[in-house]
Amino acid sequence: QVHLVESGGGSVQAGGSLRLSCVASGYTVSSNYLGWFRQAPGKKREAVAGICTTNDTTVYAGSVKGRFTISQDNAKNTVYLQMNSLKPEDTAMYYCAADPFLGDGRRWFARYWGQGTQVTVSP
Repeated sequence: QVHLVESGGGSVQAGGSLRLSCVASGYTVSSNYLGWFRQAPGKKREAVAGICTTNDTTVYAGSVKGRFTISQDNAKNTVYLQMNSLKPEDTAMYYCAADPFLGDGRRWFARYWGQGTQVTVSP
């Protein structure tokens, strides 16, 4: 059985930092593509950052580039999202996804999704 478990969310003031973790069970993070997504109430899920775990190639949404960093720890089978200089518009539920892809209607799908961790940024 495959499980992705996110943690590290919480409440922080604008300008603060948080580090999210995604721990995989029954799935080897280092041999797959992992992504972080977020969804605010009433909005569609959007891509935040991704990493090709075989070569550490990363990609970021323009809204978070320069502020967020995605990384991996093979020994812990974990992917992280370091979030700095947080803004109120970063407030959302953050999800970890294994092998995400953009499908019909520009909706995001994935082989596996985590349950999410809430991030709230106050002004």
